[in-house]
Amino acid sequence: MNKITISSKINAPISRVWDCWTSPQHVQEWNFASNDWHCPKATSTFLVGEEFHYIMAAKDGSVNFDFWGTFVKINQHHSIHIVLGDGRELSISFEETQDGSIVTEIVEPEEVNSLELQKMGWQTILNNFKDYVESN
Repeated sequence: MNKITISSKINAPISRVWDCWTSPQHVQEWNFASNDWHCPKATSTFLVGEEFHYIMAAKDGSVNFDFWGTFVKINQHHSIHIVLGDGRELSISFEETQDGSIVTEIVEPEEVNSLELQKMGWQTILNNFKDYVESN
């Protein structure tokens, strides 16, 4: 199976990047793929075996869903491995460089949307994350 891989270089120290990725109050500020969507609620028990739940919703109230998963491995400031609610695997790696941090995500695709559309959606959310971290 093809996996989706996306990455972004973020002009911030790894501690800030990690905090903005793992803290629900920050996740709510960046976890959406377009300006007509938002993340009105995010909860997480950031421990191996525990879950996160991020409500993704259209701002007009027409649709929403719970994007959730279970943490299976956490290596602070380095990586997070997750099994999503539908059984797909997601891994996120964090790399500190001399001039910032690099976040890379690898996710198993779902079977409804094209790989290109999924990659674009994941990358857009990661770009929102980058913009949020660098502007706060």
